[in-house]
Amino acid sequence: MRQGITRGHRRAWLAGVVLIITAAVIGVIVQPSAAPVTAGPAVVFGTLPPGADLPSGAQCARWVRASPRPEITPANQTSNDTVGQPVGPHIFPAGDSPQVKNLAFRIDGDFTGTTQEILRWAACKWGISQDIVFAQAAVESWWQQRNLGDWATDASLCPPGHGLGADGRPGECPQSYGIVQDKYRFVKAAWPALNASTAMNVDVAYAIWRSCYDGYEIWLGDGPAGRPYHAGDVWGCVGRWYAGSWYTPGADEYIAAVKNLMNARIWTQSGFARG
Repeated sequence: MRQGITRGHRRAWLAGVVLIITAAVIGVIVQPSAAPVTAGPAVVFGTLPPGADLPSGAQCARWVRASPRPEITPANQTSNDTVGQPVGPHIFPAGDSPQVKNLAFRIDGDFTGTTQEILRWAACKWGISQDIVFAQAAVESWWQQRNLGDWATDASLCPPGHGLGADGRPGECPQSYGIVQDKYRFVKAAWPALNASTAMNVDVAYAIWRSCYDGYEIWLGDGPAGRPYHAGDVWGCVGRWYAGSWYTPGADEYIAAVKNLMNARIWTQSGFARG
């Protein structure tokens, strides 16, 4: 869920993630999955340094498709089969460094595949560890592209077609959409594809992560206890996705949730993300 420059929001369900994490860790110790998600050798995508020469979406698609992965979330099929759309430079906030516009032309959501393949494609394209992507998508939606979040009562925050009450809650509309919960009001240029396409949802999210990681989000400033924003901080930029700020308590809590699911390798657990 991208907060942008707005601060202070916390999801009520984040505390529930702690309970899920605890169960997942226990499961790793005493009951490993009998049916792992992955099968066979595959390229493992790691984090590339700030300013790295990133591979193209097409190259990442070739690498990902060279080692297919099964679908564990059948409910995502329609969204997984839907590609995204180009966006302009205004996808990024005005407070970013001007260089961030060089990232905007790469955003297109132009990939189809299984849910894990799409997550791997985004990890490859934006140079972030695939395990972080897997874990963050678990925290945000349990790998469900149809997930809706951050419900609001202000009609001005509702995207087209999702006015107050349209999604089943009288007087409310969701602000955040999809597998990693892109927040509509901060990424309007990616609407409606960020909702319709799993690939677009993650393409936008990890372009924003990369803009933070490359040092372009200069508006973040200094965090608590003298921790200034700087390029190359993987986890600071993960926490910023949730909190919209740099190493604040909300960001720290979110980082811990993602790390715990990553260490538990929750996506390898039997029954994960079925739906």
